[in-house]
Amino acid sequence: MELNWTYFFSLFSMAMFWRAVVTVVELGTLAWLIGLVLGFFMASAELSSMWALRGLARLYVWFFRSVPLLVLLVFVFNSPQIFPAAGPVLAIPFVSGLISLVLTETAYMAEIHRGGLLSVSKSQREAGRALGLGFIGIQSRIVIPQAFRIALPTLVNEYVTVIKLTSLVSVISLPELLMTGQRLYSQNFLVMETLLAVAVYYVLIVSVFGAAFHWLERRLDLQRLQEPTLDDKACAALRAAWGHSPLPVPPAAAVGSPAALELRGITKRYGEHTVLDGINLRVAAGEVISLIGPSGSGKTSLIRTVNALEPIASGEIVLFGEGYLSAGDNPDHPRIRAGVRRIGMVFQNFNLFPHLSVLNNVLMASAYHGMQDPKGRRDLALGLLDKVGLLAHAYKHPHQLSGGQQQRVAIARALALQPDIMLFDEPTSALDPELVGDVLKVIQSLAKEGMTMLIVTHEMEFALNISDRVVFMEGGHLKLDVSPEVLRTRSQTDEHLERVRKFMGLGDTSGSTDAPR
Repeated sequence: MELNWTYFFSLFSMAMFWRAVVTVVELGTLAWLIGLVLGFFMASAELSSMWALRGLARLYVWFFRSVPLLVLLVFVFNSPQIFPAAGPVLAIPFVSGLISLVLTETAYMAEIHRGGLLSVSKSQREAGRALGLGFIGIQSRIVIPQAFRIALPTLVNEYVTVIKLTSLVSVISLPELLMTGQRLYSQNFLVMETLLAVAVYYVLIVSVFGAAFHWLERRLDLQRLQEPTLDDKACAALRAAWGHSPLPVPPAAAVGSPAALELRGITKRYGEHTVLDGINLRVAAGEVISLIGPSGSGKTSLIRTVNALEPIASGEIVLFGEGYLSAGDNPDHPRIRAGVRRIGMVFQNFNLFPHLSVLNNVLMASAYHGMQDPKGRRDLALGLLDKVGLLAHAYKHPHQLSGGQQQRVAIARALALQPDIMLFDEPTSALDPELVGDVLKVIQSLAKEGMTMLIVTHEMEFALNISDRVVFMEGGHLKLDVSPEVLRTRSQTDEHLERVRKFMGLGDTSGSTDAPR
């Protein structure tokens, strides 16, 4: 028996089919969008540190992924038999269908979002916290944009699935595509022609929206973004626009003023392992201190406690004479968040935000905190990029830069909050040797300007040349705290000094006044 092609093509001019298409698109799109939003909150609950919330979210996902949609549709549509008050709403097939789809899709979307959220590295959240952002700021400006890009292909596939699942709503008499076709072929018995037309309608819907989502994917693909390097003329125009005004310089410490930073009895543990054991350290305003020592000695843990990235077991941190951080404090407390804003942090692995341009990386924190007006923030950001030699790369994205360039952007980003103290966690250890020099020059320029700095480094010559004091740590203890001159000249000798000289490669250069080359 041949297909009736004349009848088949006539189905594409029937108003009832196009009304059914609108119903399918409305139902599928609403279910997808609502499930997208609710699924994100469900995924966040699954990842919560609160066990009760986490347990309820996982129970929801398990249950609604297990129940067949067809069963759920029938149950929701007939639930007024149990809950009569819901009758006026649930008696409407579109509403019952939407609720059933949303309940199911929220569970599936939660798992998609959970995968996206887990793929955003912890270092991105830490970078946000180091810039003084709160939980909502970190989620909305850093985590969600990156997680959405990662999850987008799977979310698009889920949209296609939802559109096809709308065909099941015919079981509760909603006149969508399949039910419209069923009504027709029950009258004329042209089953194959009608179902073939229904399939074409579905293919048309999926193709149109699939093309739109594919365009969105391409727009959000960071690897496709290849912004050019600005030429000298464009850089000169940017400088002229902000007037090339001088950048803020840390104020000089007044005589008798309190220490910029004071650590009192800081103890830090990971489980049973003590990584910091009663550390006491005083850093005067404008002072540069290099922290050196073997791997695992507690250097990084120490500076991470300073800006509340790691909790402390006991002790106190004082910032400019005021209590700032103690054991058991909530890192989101306004007092601590205000203190974090005064402390700039540069990480070993840069931790730039890949979804933002270089300029927007530098601008983001100052915009979040409402510093200055928009033009003032932009002028400061451009000035800082010029300061670190990267004005020509302002509109690029991090993936377009070398490691050394990314680290200099990270320095500019930290400086955009105009901090009083800068922390550097091995800023050159992730760089190729030829890129180290540019980063060290930027840090040296900050030292000359009087910035208070605490630097974890393995660059021994750099530490000797830039530091007011060199602090040697080993086994979670502060073993030695001396000036570079003492290390160079051997004017004093003891067990700890000799250990540090050997560690720094100074050897037996008695009387030497130069750092090793």
